[in-house]
Amino acid sequence: MIITLTPNPSLDRALHLERLEPGEVNRATATHLHPGGKGINVSRALVAHGVASRAVLPSGGADGAQIVSLLAAHGVDSRPVPVSGDTRSNITLSETSGATTKINAPGAVLTGEEQAALLAAVDTELRAGATAVVAAGSLPAGVEDAFFTRVADLGAAHGVPVLLDTSGAPLAAAVAHGGLALVKPNDEELAELVGHALTTVGDVLDAAHEVRAQGTDAVLVSLGAHGALLVTGAGAWWAGGPSLVPVSTVGAGDSTLAGYLAADGDPADRLRRAVAWGRAAVLLPGSAAPTPDDVRPDEVAVLADPDPARSLEEL
Repeated sequence: MIITLTPNPSLDRALHLERLEPGEVNRATATHLHPGGKGINVSRALVAHGVASRAVLPSGGADGAQIVSLLAAHGVDSRPVPVSGDTRSNITLSETSGATTKINAPGAVLTGEEQAALLAAVDTELRAGATAVVAAGSLPAGVEDAFFTRVADLGAAHGVPVLLDTSGAPLAAAVAHGGLALVKPNDEELAELVGHALTTVGDVLDAAHEVRAQGTDAVLVSLGAHGALLVTGAGAWWAGGPSLVPVSTVGAGDSTLAGYLAADGDPADRLRRAVAWGRAAVLLPGSAAPTPDDVRPDEVAVLADPDPARSLEEL
């Protein structure tokens, strides 16, 4: 059982438009409603492929209850932790051109007791035999940047790998703390972490090695339309495929991480599966999770030891 922890979940409302006209009345051509938040998206993608996963999340108000109900409708087991604040709703505006505009609400403030209850729920799952923990997404107000380091310590205490997908100060705190099996930043998040721009493959590889030197086993870097890079102690690999016109980019990185988790085999095979899942996700509306019928691993090329001098835009 793979456990996901989403400290700041959302009810994701997606509206599809021919073209967004700021300052004007815009009419949607379609609408979608999904339970959202990075960890929740990972659980949804895993379950869609028959991989057991349980989502741990704070739940408050009508939107929190609706997230739990929607997860159940998708066949995803959850462990909601009641909180006093209302769970947020996020809005995504997707244009026919593939452009995506996302408006994220701040989320409920979590008290110290509610944070402790979330960690206790993760600990309960670890004691019950969880095989991995994915901690993902932003931290809501009231939660210190070091929150994810406490999740890493829980995993270490039980001998269970912890994978992290977050950004900014929480990512920096967790990387400095160490003890993570994998982190999954995109190139912009990794650039912010190391403090300089990343324009070549070599820049990304150097930044990933810097992260690994602080106690993280592997770094999976999303490069958007340019694929992804995986760096481990055994080497480095790039994977990507033909260009796509996205329907929605929301949740694509989460599907990438889910694909990596679900795959068996060597790092190259895992990266191919990860990128295939992410590519499938961008062709779906809202934050819909890809199913096995959506995934095309045969369209993904994998290259070991990519040329460090190559520009990311050339991938």
